[in-house]
Amino acid sequence: MSTPKKNRRHFIKQFTKVSGAALASTAALSSCGKAQNSESTKSKKKEKIYNWKCVTVWPPNFPILGEGVNNLAKELKELSHGRLNIKVYGAGELVPALECFDAVQLGGVQMMHGAAYYWAGKIPASVFFTATPFGMNTRQQNAWLLYGGGNELWKELYNKIGLEPFPCGNTGVQMGGWFNKKLNTVEDLKGIKMRIPGLGGKVFTKAGGTSVTVPGGEIYTNLERGVIDATEWIGPYHDYLMGFNKIAKYYYYPGWHEPSATLELVCNKEAYDKLPEDLQELIKTVSLKYNGSMMSEFEKFNTEYLEKIQKEGKNIILPFPEDVMKELKKNADIVIQDLIESDEFAKRVYESFTSFKENIKQWSTISTDAIQEYL
Repeated sequence: MSTPKKNRRHFIKQFTKVSGAALASTAALSSCGKAQNSESTKSKKKEKIYNWKCVTVWPPNFPILGEGVNNLAKELKELSHGRLNIKVYGAGELVPALECFDAVQLGGVQMMHGAAYYWAGKIPASVFFTATPFGMNTRQQNAWLLYGGGNELWKELYNKIGLEPFPCGNTGVQMGGWFNKKLNTVEDLKGIKMRIPGLGGKVFTKAGGTSVTVPGGEIYTNLERGVIDATEWIGPYHDYLMGFNKIAKYYYYPGWHEPSATLELVCNKEAYDKLPEDLQELIKTVSLKYNGSMMSEFEKFNTEYLEKIQKEGKNIILPFPEDVMKELKKNADIVIQDLIESDEFAKRVYESFTSFKENIKQWSTISTDAIQEYL
């Protein structure tokens, strides 16, 4: 009868034999691999180089957003071994921020980074791929896009007009905005001119205010000069960097208009289709990486800068009054209903969105929501 000690010695002996054979095999493969890599390198030198331009709706090198696109372009170049070179232009460097969509659709440039709701005037259904008032949070929206049919609808919508979209970033739930006037009741919304795009802007107008779409680089000047009375942007980090805390007193939450805000990387479809399959897959994969990493970065810096704003004590951070939130929710339902009745594709998207939302709410109730009060 063998003893545990003998068994252990036998196992180690056998393992050593296998490991030795494996090492010898690995060495042979490594030698072979070097030769193959050498041939592969020679082959890649002959492969076509694609030089692309990417425009963004963000100011040049804008933290997280503009910087994220710069890093994405750099990573695509490295991973493609220099076969895909993308030159990034911030808003205004090549085309104005709100003309990025046209530039890519017409083929003047091959790529852009922005947010789909900026193009609501051209393709109404696009708003749902960025943010839906009182919609899903980031975790839920990502699940819908990636596994609930959202991406397929997005591709179908954009492919019709010569574009190829990819989710590429998310701000998470946003703040409700900066106001120069304290809101006590629904009546206080009347007459306020607010920079707020997408469906949120239509809801705000329906509730008595006036929505204005202004590119990020122009918001501060408009708010300072009184062209607008209020603005939403993103969250504490970017809002602080933009200086809104210096020119507006009241900072409201929650971001009812954007409980999640998905960003997009969009390619000219003709240019994209001409890429080799591996480069197409590379764009898709790297976009997904930044879809998650940008969100994590937002969470980190928003946490730090909320504390900074609080410590400086120059601003008053308040929740929207309950009756204001109820009025906004009521008008959100009306605005969305008007949209889906006037646009068949928007109806398809919203039906998919709401069906997924209702189903995932059941899981959220007994998972993240249930543990929240104990954290």
